[in-house]
Amino acid sequence: MSAARRRLPVRAGAEVAFQGEPGAFSQRASYQIFGRRITPVPCATFDDVFERVARRKSDVGVIAIENSLAGSIHQNFDLLSRHSLEAVGETYVRIEHHLIAHPGVELAGVKRIYSHPVALAQCQRFLRRLKRVEKVSFYDTAGSVKHIRDQGLRDAAAIASREAARIYGLRILRENVEDNRENFTRFLALAPRGKFPQGGKKTTIVFGLRNEPGALFRALSVFALRNIDLTKIESRPIHGQPWEYLFYIDLTIDARSRECRNALRHLGEMALHIQVLGSYSSF
Repeated sequence: MSAARRRLPVRAGAEVAFQGEPGAFSQRASYQIFGRRITPVPCATFDDVFERVARRKSDVGVIAIENSLAGSIHQNFDLLSRHSLEAVGETYVRIEHHLIAHPGVELAGVKRIYSHPVALAQCQRFLRRLKRVEKVSFYDTAGSVKHIRDQGLRDAAAIASREAARIYGLRILRENVEDNRENFTRFLALAPRGKFPQGGKKTTIVFGLRNEPGALFRALSVFALRNIDLTKIESRPIHGQPWEYLFYIDLTIDARSRECRNALRHLGEMALHIQVLGSYSSF
């Protein structure tokens, strides 16, 4: 089966929690991973997504973890380490930003443009040309479209996805107003541990080390010695322990493989603690 049609199997109607309003890019990511037979559950914050899945109020969740232009979403790395959930899949969504307004509204009549601050930052070249238009930060891209619809704001527009324009019955004034077309966001699917079989082409781990010379070099060498490729390394402060850090690493290997098991066993000899956050496939 081709990668484009592979899906992570869930029951029909399974609740998938995601951050944002209907039409958010996270909802598109949910469909790419689980298919269209799910029940999307919009959440106001990333914390809400984690809580719903951890408390079994939703079957699974989908969160953004990094953007090809803006970098990692650090809050979600912290939330991963605090909840007993595991990553069970990933997908990549190309981020296409469109300027959206009420039918009949023209660009010359727009006085304010709403969107998430990251989306506004990714459309700077277009926005700089609109010198007399106020740029308003909002909690969500799709939510900004919903806001101008619900409030009947005919002198405002929003930057969001094509799906958001369709869902809220508004029209696209300008297509693809983003600065860079190579704009992708990586999303992770989250589930309670043991809900899905572990295994896939990528593994994410987190570990802590003693603060001593050469500690990180020795830790990373356990993968280099076994020709295991690292595609990402991220350090995050440990809350309550100033200047101490956790290290998040993505490995291009199945956690069930002999090489990975041996590397993790070796790492465990020097790490203060280590946790496999998930071993999964891309969808």
